[in-house]
Amino acid sequence: MKIVGSTTTYGIIGWPVRHSLSPLFQNHLIMQRQLNACYIPFPVAPENLETALHGLRNSGVRGLNVTIPHKTEVCQLVAADTAARTIGAVNTLKPTDTGWQACNTDYLGIQAVLQGLQATTERAMIFGAGGTSRAAIHALAVMGCQHLVLTNRTRARAEQLQQHVQTCYPAITCEVIDWQADAVAACVAHIELCINCSSIGLHAEDHFPFAINGHGVAMDAVYRSDGHTAFCQQAANRQCCDGLPMLIAQGVASFAWWHETETAPDPLPTLRWVEKQLGRVPASLPGWPDMEKTT
Repeated sequence: MKIVGSTTTYGIIGWPVRHSLSPLFQNHLIMQRQLNACYIPFPVAPENLETALHGLRNSGVRGLNVTIPHKTEVCQLVAADTAARTIGAVNTLKPTDTGWQACNTDYLGIQAVLQGLQATTERAMIFGAGGTSRAAIHALAVMGCQHLVLTNRTRARAEQLQQHVQTCYPAITCEVIDWQADAVAACVAHIELCINCSSIGLHAEDHFPFAINGHGVAMDAVYRSDGHTAFCQQAANRQCCDGLPMLIAQGVASFAWWHETETAPDPLPTLRWVEKQLGRVPASLPGWPDMEKTT
């Protein structure tokens, strides 16, 4: 990659953002397509969010991804599309003459991974109540979810999310359970799909507090370089994957939106490339096409 005066800039904002793998694979996509561009991380503290958005747009940044903890707050500061407004969170921005235009590709990434895992989506349980949880709920609604269980360390936030589900997705019955081992154990035993959308697992010392017993699928929105997140370790009896496939799937959708391509790049070759860079065992996603040809 050669940086010159005409090089365009893309990036990701978050706090923290040092752990993000988005620069690795987004720059790989840029180089594959021989674009005169680069993608870099921007650490933005919450109290500096609005100032940073103004500054980055005025500096000529051509596109941004948004990660924890800014996804819901950014939604109030940009012109979001219908899906993103329904979700109440955004993760992808591009500039206009008057501000930032925004969408949410997280739900597309979650939907793609659930299809890859061949998950049953009629009944699901979500851990966490932030912006990623809202994206997961939107994906589940698109995929025909009928019953949803929510739990969060702060119950009031889960109840707020429950109200959001009842308002925006009336076809889904939604309940909240306590963030306690006995309540979670009784629930997960009868639910085939569990998704961790909490931030537990971002730090190496994190321990997921519940065993995800029973059969079915477990998906973690958090990813680690070795693939062994705290949540996945607690879901040993289920087919599971960490958040890397989701990250790649939402990222290629963002790339397509920024560059106005009709279809997003196939996420599977990019996922396999990143796995090789990290020395990871390839994730098992039997519902993604041509799996055997690319492993």
